[in-house]
Amino acid sequence: MALRIRVLLENHKGAGADKSLKVRPGLSLLVEDESTSILFDTGPDGSFMQNALAMGIDLSDVSAVVLSHGHYDHCGGVPWLPDSSRIICHPDIARERYAAMTFLGITRKIKKLSCEVDYSRYRMMYTRDPLPIGENFIWSGEIPVVAPEAYGIFGGHDAEPDSILDEGVLIYQSTKGLVIITGCGHRGIANIVRHCQNITGIKRSYALVGGFHLRCASPFTLWRVRRFLQEHKPEKLCGCHCTGAWGRLWLPEITAPATGDVLRF
Repeated sequence: MALRIRVLLENHKGAGADKSLKVRPGLSLLVEDESTSILFDTGPDGSFMQNALAMGIDLSDVSAVVLSHGHYDHCGGVPWLPDSSRIICHPDIARERYAAMTFLGITRKIKKLSCEVDYSRYRMMYTRDPLPIGENFIWSGEIPVVAPEAYGIFGGHDAEPDSILDEGVLIYQSTKGLVIITGCGHRGIANIVRHCQNITGIKRSYALVGGFHLRCASPFTLWRVRRFLQEHKPEKLCGCHCTGAWGRLWLPEITAPATGDVLRF
C-alpha cells in the first residue's frame, strides 16, 4: 500500500467527494502504510468522525492519534475519540491560549484558540522529544526556532506570548525520502523541514502535506518559503487548511487536498 493519506476533514470539500461529507475550518487526516495507521489531528468537532463513517472508515483500531498542537481546529474533536485511545502530543497541548491584540501598550484577548478537553480519558503519551511510531513513522517533538513568532498569548494575567512551542509534525520515512505532515506550520516550513532532516538523517524531502500557515503571510515570508522549497525541491507539495490563497499563488506547483480526497505516495 505504501503511504496513503485520507482527508477526513478540511476547510473545503474535494471535487469528487460525497455530498454528505462535512467541511469545517480545521484538519484531520488518516495516515496509513502496510502496518501502521495514524489519525493526525481531529478538526474542531466530531465532523471528522461522521465523515469517516460516511467514507466507510473504522477509526476504532488506529495505532495512534497524533495531535499537532493545541489549537481548537486541530484538537477540538478529541472528545469524539473512543475512550483509551492512544494519543501522542506535546505536554503543553492543553494550555489555555488566545488570539490577542496590543494597543497603546495594553494587550487584550480577542478569541480563545484552545479548547476544553478531558485528556484523562485517554492513554496519553506526552513528549517534547522525537518518538518513533511503528516502523516508518516518527513524531517530531519540539521544532527549534531561532526567533520564534508569537501567534497569541497564553491564559493568565501576564500575557505570556505563545509561539506554539507545542507544535510537532508527523514524519514518514519512505524509500523516496521524507513525507512531512504538518498541522499548521506555525513554526515555519523551513524550520520544520530542517528539524525533520536532522532527527532522521535523511536529507531528501519527498513530500510536504498539510497546513503551511501562509494565508496571511507577508510577501517577504512567502518569497523566503518559495526560495527554500525551490532549493530543496520536494517532489510533491500538498498544501491545505491554512496554506491559503497567497500560499497557492506563490507556490504554483502546489495542490490543495480537501475533505474526501485520498493521497498516495
